[in-house]
Amino acid sequence: RCVEAFYIYFRANRFEEPYVSITKKRQMPKDGYSEEVEKEVGQAEGKLCTHRSAFSRASVIQAFLGSAPQLTLQLYICVLQQEVTVARSIFMVLSLLSIVYGALRCNILAIKIKYDDYDIRVKPAAYLCIFMWRSFEIATRVTVLVLFGSVLRIWVFLIVLLNFLGFFFYPWVLFWRSKSPFPENIEKELSRVGTTIVLCLLTFLYAGINMFCWSAVQVELSDPDLISKSQNWYRMTVYYIVRLIENAFLLLMWYIYRTDFYLYVCAPMLFLQLLIGYCMGIFFMLVFYQFCHPCKKLFSSSVTEALLSCFKILYFICQHHKSTLLKGNVAMKSENTDEARGSSKTIDSQNRSTHPSVSSNA
Repeated sequence: RCVEAFYIYFRANRFEEPYVSITKKRQMPKDGYSEEVEKEVGQAEGKLCTHRSAFSRASVIQAFLGSAPQLTLQLYICVLQQEVTVARSIFMVLSLLSIVYGALRCNILAIKIKYDDYDIRVKPAAYLCIFMWRSFEIATRVTVLVLFGSVLRIWVFLIVLLNFLGFFFYPWVLFWRSKSPFPENIEKELSRVGTTIVLCLLTFLYAGINMFCWSAVQVELSDPDLISKSQNWYRMTVYYIVRLIENAFLLLMWYIYRTDFYLYVCAPMLFLQLLIGYCMGIFFMLVFYQFCHPCKKLFSSSVTEALLSCFKILYFICQHHKSTLLKGNVAMKSENTDEARGSSKTIDSQNRSTHPSVSSNA
């Protein structure tokens, strides 16, 4: 395929193509207006676009099903042997760059799928933000899993299994809740069993990506394209909040159960550095969606507005909880005062009843 792509690239524009297709793309809106531009696409350019999209998907699969487990294994071996050789460090850096590149291609692929009607141009600042975002996120996630697995080897399998199964079945649960018909238009030659296998492989890749970082491409089995084209800020917010809590919990367990093996490591500093590193990844993500996203003009709401609305919801929940507690305390106090008043009245009535009896006896 690569040789064929190079062959088509070098032969392009040398011969006049008899057949061309016309594509219509809308430009990004300026001052509220969006123009539609027609473009002629030759057969060579169309084939190159097909090869490029296939290469992007292959890089995502290779990154998260090949490089991510390899990086985790190599780092785990380095921790156990307390030694980082030059060859192993080179392989780990290459694996990390491969994962980051796959995540970057996943982001660009998600943007092009969601906004297919628009002519999208990704600026270098956007690539830089995505690279920094994914680098911090993936590096800290792999390090946290390795540290936790080095002290609690059995429990790390349970954590990984729960994460994987949760993300694997999540699209299927949404599909069953939507009560949509079974997708039949994936491939005409596939039977129902073959379609089910393809969908399982797709959700398998989706779970593998979400094990290490946020999947920019959200699988939606009820959609004909199998991809959710809506920008769900709340799902992203919940993911990063839960992932940050999970990383902090795993680091806390590592800190509690660490052995003399980590005697020469400043554990509190490492704990803090990893949490700050994950927060730095979230920071670059917010910068990308707020300032560098190529389609930010099409957002119905920005990421900061979504975060503010989430914080407002949490604030109202806390205020409601506090108000219920205060009402409960006031009710308890009123009950106590009523009981005190009732007891004082009974005491006064008893005293009054004793006075006449004493006078009559006198």
